[in-house]
Amino acid sequence: TTAIIDNRPGAGGAIGTASTAKAAPDGQTLIFAASSHNITALLGANPPYDPIRDFAGVANIGTQSYVLMASAAVPAKTVGEFVEYARANPGKLNYASAGHGSSSHLAMAYFASLAGLEMMHIPFKSTADANNDVLAARSHAAIVPNVGAIPFVKDERIRLLGVTSQRRSAFLPAVPPVSESVPGYRFDSWFGLLAPAKTPAAVIARINAAVAKLLREPVILARLAIQGVEPRPLSPEAFERLIREDYEDMARVVKAVGRIE
Repeated sequence: TTAIIDNRPGAGGAIGTASTAKAAPDGQTLIFAASSHNITALLGANPPYDPIRDFAGVANIGTQSYVLMASAAVPAKTVGEFVEYARANPGKLNYASAGHGSSSHLAMAYFASLAGLEMMHIPFKSTADANNDVLAARSHAAIVPNVGAIPFVKDERIRLLGVTSQRRSAFLPAVPPVSESVPGYRFDSWFGLLAPAKTPAAVIARINAAVAKLLREPVILARLAIQGVEPRPLSPEAFERLIREDYEDMARVVKAVGRIE
């Protein structure tokens, strides 16, 4: 089987996503999507696609958690201590992100909202830039994908305080979930393949089975691990539920972010 990769950047991925929504529902056109599929639509004033109605879930590949990390200059070694210090110093702490509206921005803004913190947002152009500002102690904290935090496990300039998933991450087993200190907090991302709506169920089932087989291959699992992704094969029906639940979760996140921007 030959696969042609057609990269269509722009508008936070909305251009490529919209083109897939309009493609023939024959299984020949798929999009590799993540939770940003829902976020982009929720943040857009007039999104060019409906993230739920215009697509069919084909195969989930895996999930990735994020990590709350703080500069060692902040006197906090746990999420609870960070929250306590930030509450005692409203408006004096800032956080870095990979850009306005990025997942790292939403994750941190949602955390601040639930924890009742007043922090200044400093947007950068990438996760690496945000990390560097925290390492230099110019920014006090950031929430970044786990793959962006793992290299700093032993770096004394930074502290990994909590993972954003409900359970501990296989990649950072010593780091507790943020939700242990901020109840109700969760922010992670799924990665999977979507097809245009009305793609035949038989076609979706065939692709789903092929992806599930790939997710048992050691080479594929090793590549996912390098990216900080935990494999999670799901049936098409279960993947559809995941996407709908994620949409509802992200809608709450976007609403919370809107209140503190």
